[in-house]
Formats: sequence, structure tokens, C-alpha cells
Amino acid sequence: MSLGKEYLQQAIAACSALMEENKQYLIDLDSALGDGDLGLTMTAGFAEASSFINGSSETDLGKLIMQMGMAISRKVPSTMGTLVASGFMGAGKALKGKEALDDADIAAFFEAFVQGVMNRGKAAPGDRTLVDGIHPAAEALKGAISAGKSLQDAFAEAVAAAKDGVERTKQMLPKFGRAAYYGEQVLGKEDQGAVVGSLIITGFSKALA
Repeated sequence: MSLGKEYLQQAIAACSALMEENKQYLIDLDSALGDGDLGLTMTAGFAEASSFINGSSETDLGKLIMQMGMAISRKVPSTMGTLVASGFMGAGKALKGKEALDDADIAAFFEAFVQGVMNRGKAAPGDRTLVDGIHPAAEALKGAISAGKSLQDAFAEAVAAAKDGVERTKQMLPKFGRAAYYGEQVLGKEDQGAVVGSLIITGFSKALA
């Protein structure tokens, strides 16, 4: 499958819509374990991303994604905004020079997104962060595509892996941010950053439909 700029526009629009739909949920999660602004920052960040990508004439998709990441960083320079922006900038760097994306490129996009987040935040899988929602999704996507499955089926597996990753954060102790102060009080609650990761992979999946 060959995907162009229109797919990226639709994917970011879907992510933006999901952040808006889940704004109060993210606010509530973040209010319990953080500073309560996550729903607002993600809604604003992805609205800005959608506006940027729709208004850009850039045809190099890697450059476009990098520039979009920078636009998110400028709009929402919070911890999560910076991490999400770093993910997109890492993904864009990996795809520089591409004017269309095949299935392997999509897998590379999310693999590089995860690496960008980990490089910026110094977090690893199991640290109860954004990584725990998006890393299992990226691994599932890569594995399914490598096995010759369709991109639709690969995304279905990735979305399921992300949701499972979010669920598993309920048993993880946080190492970063305000949540770290709560210690074992967070057990039984999903990590708000991991939820953001799950919503991102879900948005990219919805855009294929």
C-alpha cells in the first residue's frame, strides 16, 4: 500500500478528534496523578498539528512530519507536548526524502517515533509513561507487517497491543513526574501518558478506513 500526504492529514485529524473526544478523560486522569492539564495540552497540540499539516505545501513527508513536530513543541511546550513532538520529529527524520509511504515505512515511522520519545524523556518500557502505550503498538505493527499481513490487520494488532499496554500500566510504579510522588497509590490506575500513546496509534489506524 502506498500512502501519501493525504493519509497523514487524515491521521492527524483523527488523532486530533480523539484527543478532543477524550479531553475530559485525560484531564481527570492527569488531575489524579499530575497537574490536570493533559487533556487541554493534547487537544491544543493536535489541533495545531492538524492545522499545520493541512496548510503546508511541503511534499517531503519526512520534512513535513519533522516540521509538524516542531509546531506541536511551540504550541504546547509542556512535558507531554515535548515528548509527543520529539516522537514526531524522530519519525520525520527516519522518513526524510519520502513522498509516499509503504507498509515498511509506516512500521519505521512508529519505531522511530518511540525512539524519539525515549531519547527525549529517557524512559524505557515499564517505566509507566507514554512509551508503554506506543512501544507495544510499534512492535506489534512491525511484527505483523514483517509477517506479510495487510496494513489494516497490522494496525488492528497494534491498536490491541496499545490498549493492552495501557492496561498493564495499572501494575507499574512511576519513575517520572508528579506521579512518582504517589508511589503505590497509582496502582490500579492507567497511566495518562500511555493513554495518549494508545490514542495516537488509534488515530493512524482510523485514517486507513
